Amino acid sequence: MSRVGNLPIVIPKGVDVTITPENLVIVKGPKGELRQEVKPVIKVKLEDGHLVLKRLNEEKQTKAYHGLYRALLANMVKGVSEGFTITLEMIGVGYKASVSQNLLELSLGFSHNVVFEMPKEVQVEVVTEKGQNPKIILKSCDKQLLGQVAAKIRSLRKPEPYKGKGIRYIDEYVRRKAGKAAAAK
Repeated sequence: MSRVGNLPIVIPKGVDVTITPENLVIVKGPKGELRQEVKPVIKVKLEDGHLVLKRLNEEKQTKAYHGLYRALLANMVKGVSEGFTITLEMIGVGYKASVSQNLLELSLGFSHNVVFEMPKEVQVEVVTEKGQNPKIILKSCDKQLLGQVAAKIRSLRKPEPYKGKGIRYIDEYVRRKAGKAAAAK
């Protein structure tokens, strides 16, 4: 059984953690501010530079919440101090991307360009180098929102298994299929 919830979360310098009486945890840092409401069965305490979570009973659901909230709060602390980055790669002839303000415009082989409006919490950058596939770099302090935005962009043109064309994560492996076999004579 996992004991993730028992691990204390180290709070780096420059990060301020506030715990309200309603069990709302507010984490502020150089990259931004995040909030998370915690169920009443989990008590969050700030002890000498560490965030410690304690469960009030030993029920199965409470144990699950213990590990969940510890992971969420650890991601919040890391996000406001360091931030998170996801890189997407566009593979295909004529696939292009451009950014203007908070709009990401994608040319994905459809009859029209796809315009994707980015949330204000997510910064986007497009890198296009000669001889390389275009890359979309997404940065944010909110890991959950960043993953959701990256998944939504990827869903616009998922990688297909025959040629591998589409939008994929930079470290994603696409399993390839052989295609049609030659006709028998």
